[in-house]
Amino acid sequence: MKIDYIAPEKDPISDGFNFIFVMIVLLLVGLGFTVLYSGSLSYGDRFFDDSLYFVKRQAINLILAIVCFLFCVFIKPETLRKLLPIIVIAGFLIILLPFVPGVGYVRNNAARWIQVWRFRFQPSEFIKIVIVLFLANFFDKKQEQIDEPLIAIFPPFIVCGLFIFFVYLEPDFSTAMFLAFITCVMFFIAGVKLSWFLKGLICFIPIATIMVLSKAYRLKRVLAFLFPENDPLGDSYQVNAAIKAISSGGFLGTGLGNGVQKISSVPEIYSDFIFVVWAEEMGFVGVLIYFLLITAFAFFGFRIALNCKTAFLKYLSFGSVATIIFQSLLNAAVVSRLVPATGIPMPFFSYGGSSLITTMCFCGFILNASKKKYEVSYV
Repeated sequence: MKIDYIAPEKDPISDGFNFIFVMIVLLLVGLGFTVLYSGSLSYGDRFFDDSLYFVKRQAINLILAIVCFLFCVFIKPETLRKLLPIIVIAGFLIILLPFVPGVGYVRNNAARWIQVWRFRFQPSEFIKIVIVLFLANFFDKKQEQIDEPLIAIFPPFIVCGLFIFFVYLEPDFSTAMFLAFITCVMFFIAGVKLSWFLKGLICFIPIATIMVLSKAYRLKRVLAFLFPENDPLGDSYQVNAAIKAISSGGFLGTGLGNGVQKISSVPEIYSDFIFVVWAEEMGFVGVLIYFLLITAFAFFGFRIALNCKTAFLKYLSFGSVATIIFQSLLNAAVVSRLVPATGIPMPFFSYGGSSLITTMCFCGFILNASKKKYEVSYV
């Protein structure tokens, strides 16, 4: 079927790429790298005798992330859709590799990484991209049949369910639940009836409850969240220390690089709890600035999605924005003890190549959708 893409009207803010969105992404990347520098110096010196250990490794990650970002920006949507079967198959293969002896890297009894030489990669991060791409393409093709369960609901549900199941087996319950949430978001923006979400929720609640109760460490996390005073030096220690560090920042913060609590109080603060560094050193004002940036990211990102003239780009950009925004909010909620600890990284900020590359790929897709010229496509 031949589809003629009609170029939208000229955007008064930008011609080509959305310039403001590019500036927001660059600012978030710069802030994230700066905060990681501040938060990782003491840990690098203590454990690796190199204060710049994490900074240098993240710089390499950033270079790779920028390459992936540019690829996602300039690849034609038609080419991306043609590659999708390969991407989905690669997704299934790569999510199984952590279970292969000699390839999978086991840490804390969890096989969540692939290690090749000195490099580690977390496949579940790549699966976020696969799910958003797959559902964007699928729902674009099935727009006219969205109310037919056997055609437009059960097939994508089964595919995404398999991805989520393998992530859960690693075990990575938090990421599996986040993938399930993103899947629901994609179903929602595609126009699936709300009755299906109600049916899914009725089935999901008892299953999720069993999953939590089936593992002692998950139950301990929930109990530590509900009763943090019961085990202040155990499961509640990291979150309690994070709260103390955030509180010590006050209104204006201690100043960038001058945080004290980050040095010894919060374990692995350079990773999932990196937002604590920003909150302590920049205070309430800094936290407010961060949320203003995230709000601007969401506003211009969703604006790009709403202005897309093709359903595929609309779904892809919307899912990309939603993934980054909801993950950012979830991480901030964890460090401020609004939800139980999850292990979900903070986009742009947390140390790790898998998360940074995935985040930049999503940003690339959004900017790709913001381009003002579209070519003729055959789908």
